[in-house]
Amino acid sequence: MSIISDDLPLDLAMAEDSHDARRVAYGYVEDAFTEAQQDGLDSDALAHAALFAAFRTLVETYGEEATAVFAEALPDKLRAGSFSSGTRH
Repeated sequence: MSIISDDLPLDLAMAEDSHDARRVAYGYVEDAFTEAQQDGLDSDALAHAALFAAFRTLVETYGEEATAVFAEALPDKLRAGSFSSGTRH
């Protein structure tokens, strides 16, 4: 079992704090993307850089193996539409 989890903690108050923090963090990332695009940076380059930075941080925090286990679940989440907004391809 990976120590990196999307699942809700057993404590509902912690679950709300965790999800609120993720929503706030996502807002910061969206703002950074918007600002970079306004400066002329390509969204594809931004996405790759963001993924690299995110995985580097996860490896530094949890280690290579736990991050690899987390990453193994990504294809199923992608195919299920977990990261889709609007039209799915």
